[in-house]
Amino acid sequence: MSLLSVVKDVCGVVGVTVPASVFSGINGNRTMQEMLTLANEVARRISYDTREWTKLKLLCVLPGDGVKTAFDLPSDFKRMLLTSEVWRSLQTQSPMRFIPDTNEWAQRRAMNYYDSRGEWTMMGGKMHIVPAMSVGTSAFFAYLSKNIIALNAGGFGDAFLNDADVYAIEERLLKLGMIWQWKAQKGTAYAEDMGSFTDALAIAMGTDLPSPIIAGTMPISTNATVAYTGPMP
Repeated sequence: MSLLSVVKDVCGVVGVTVPASVFSGINGNRTMQEMLTLANEVARRISYDTREWTKLKLLCVLPGDGVKTAFDLPSDFKRMLLTSEVWRSLQTQSPMRFIPDTNEWAQRRAMNYYDSRGEWTMMGGKMHIVPAMSVGTSAFFAYLSKNIIALNAGGFGDAFLNDADVYAIEERLLKLGMIWQWKAQKGTAYAEDMGSFTDALAIAMGTDLPSPIIAGTMPISTNATVAYTGPMP
């Protein structure tokens, strides 16, 4: 379902004129300006704030050259996953140590001291890794992509640019989210519509990443890293 199809459905529900186009003549159409702004906001809210959707999870590989210690992040980088670790290909038993405090990072560099597993931090829009990885060694980590729109012109982006652009997660979620938010912004009753959206969102989130099975048919949390593998009592 394209952006235009979503907006048409939303307009039909909230009681405004159903458009032939979102972008055609948008500079003189306040309603379509609001619809486009709302579509982008709700799409980002669903994509970035609700869960880490499997469609947006990607793996980054940073190859070492024996010298480089500051690496550019992927062009579509939104953020690290909440459970992301950075793994060095020559040290796969444990991840590199993350140094979150910039002062501690500076101190450790001044001391020329680092953990034997390697260390990393984020600074200046780059990932810093020490010691420098040798040729043939790479760092691996998972991240969340910011590109949530399949662009009609080709490729992906983080905003709608054309009537035929398509939302990457689920168009129905976008539609339901826009409906309740539009009504809320206009001061009309929206509680039931918000409930419909949250119900649909919960179902979509629950089916996005099936829980692993460790025994019988009982699923466990996807965050579990150690589990009892014997028969269930």
